Amino acid sequence: MNASDVMVHDVVTVGPEDEVSKAAQLLVDHDVSALPVIDGDRRVIGILSEADLLHREEIGTEKHRPWWLEAITPASALAFDYAKSHGRKVAEVMSEHVVSAGEDASLAELAGILERNRIKRVPILKDGKLVGIVSRSNLIQALASTPPAPADDQLADRGIRAAILAQLAKQSWTNFGERNIVVSNGVVHIWGLVGSPDERKALIALAEDVSGVRKVSDEMIASY
Repeated sequence: MNASDVMVHDVVTVGPEDEVSKAAQLLVDHDVSALPVIDGDRRVIGILSEADLLHREEIGTEKHRPWWLEAITPASALAFDYAKSHGRKVAEVMSEHVVSAGEDASLAELAGILERNRIKRVPILKDGKLVGIVSRSNLIQALASTPPAPADDQLADRGIRAAILAQLAKQSWTNFGERNIVVSNGVVHIWGLVGSPDERKALIALAEDVSGVRKVSDEMIASY
């Protein structure tokens, strides 16, 4: 398996000129820990994470140093902290250093990237543009699925997953395309929160209807 087999395609993003308050609301609404910041060409120019919003003036958590420590702190560090706590636009608060990977990155490579950089998710790029994101939980989901398939079966699994995601994108009754689906040896593993019993049944039916699917493993969590 590689990044394209487990990544989430429907990535929640923000733009550099978006308000920080909007970004914070997106983090809450979508239960994610970070948002890629993209320009008009979907190129990732930064990452806005929960850590970037910890020290904010609005909630009284901005950094305060004793006068003597502030006197010896470099001006650049003071300016950095001020922007983080007072910035109103995403561009003023985001981290500009972006750790990313390509679609063909193996799961082992992705695990190493997440561990070395102590991050929870990594944007996946194709030709420099954002096409998906892989989180730690995606790797755990892959681990919990059936053992890796031979190379030919992996190609078939990839096609099955693409067909399921394409069908999901056409449906108005669900937004489950943002959750994760893993296909291994023809078995479709469906993860994440589901809003109703009817949606659950429909998602299983949709997956079962895709050519090549041997079985659907229902690992959804009810939110109803």
